[in-house]
Amino acid sequence: MTKAAELAKMGEVLTNSQIGGRRNIIINGAMNVAQRATSATGVGASAGYFTCDRWKIETNATAGRATMSQTADVHDGFANCLKLDCTTADTSIAASELFQISHKLEGQDLQQLKKGTSSAESFTVSFYVKASGSFTFGLEAFDNDNDRQMTKLFTTTTDWVRHELTFPADTTGTLDDDNALSMFLSFWLHSGSTFTSGTLGTSFASSTSGNRAAGIDSFFSSTDNNFFLTGVQMEVGSQATPFEHRSFGEERQLCYRYYYQMKAATSFMKIGHGRAYDTSNTTATYPVPVPMRANPTGSVSANSDVGVAGLSSGGTTGTNAAAETFDDFSRFAINVTRSGADLTSGNIFQVESDNNTDMTIKLDAEL
Repeated sequence: MTKAAELAKMGEVLTNSQIGGRRNIIINGAMNVAQRATSATGVGASAGYFTCDRWKIETNATAGRATMSQTADVHDGFANCLKLDCTTADTSIAASELFQISHKLEGQDLQQLKKGTSSAESFTVSFYVKASGSFTFGLEAFDNDNDRQMTKLFTTTTDWVRHELTFPADTTGTLDDDNALSMFLSFWLHSGSTFTSGTLGTSFASSTSGNRAAGIDSFFSSTDNNFFLTGVQMEVGSQATPFEHRSFGEERQLCYRYYYQMKAATSFMKIGHGRAYDTSNTTATYPVPVPMRANPTGSVSANSDVGVAGLSSGGTTGTNAAAETFDDFSRFAINVTRSGADLTSGNIFQVESDNNTDMTIKLDAEL
């Protein structure tokens, strides 16, 4: 876009009162944060979050597999992207197959859409994408509270292209004002006839499976295929504005609401302190950087990675990373179970990583 065109677009946006406060509803749209890993293989076997924070793979019944990675690819002011590289093709597509990249949104973060009211707003999703060739894929906006959806198609090239897709206002079905899942955006990259046998709608409507991915190609058609995505922005109004870059620190804090990973940097790294409530169990409280969305599911890399100061290594037989929590989900307690009854009930103990740097605590409050 030329500078003159950009200024003209900004003028239109200002006229339409589209700028004011934060515009981009998407978190980690520039793919800069990847707490879990920067690369994952065998993607497609199961649903889950594998690399870039807040971007989930949804899959069903496909034999196709991919390597998913956070990849450095500098262009248009972006340093990173989400990349999928097809490693196993699937050309015998069963009806129920699907493969998507999905981003899930809380209802309380979408009230500005005024959905379900007479003054409902349109919204625009823009993103940068490229692939190994020319493909047609779909972007779906799905209203989870009211089972309504709409999908729009886009075409890839081998060069980075910014797509701008506007979804019309929907005056049917309000979105719940809470911390639960109300809407998700899904990039449809592969699908069977259950989802492709219908016709794309031109407005939001009650969900019909056959209309959700009609007209898309298959990412899994060949092991030569790859797909790159970054710069995803969702904003109120019919006009796409320049991508809203946020600092890495701010973006990471936003991601911590949904997933936080604490990894030991040194052996015997301190987690927290707590009181033993019998000779085999003690707790230790520890804070998280920001309150989480909900009470998370906690896990520890291995029981043996957690120790108690002053006691022998390797004596931990059980851990619960989120045994207790504050009401605002800002502080948690890890419970540690020891073999040999080597604790003294009522005494204060320090829980720490054992004699290694493998200890990782994961707290998951994703939608």
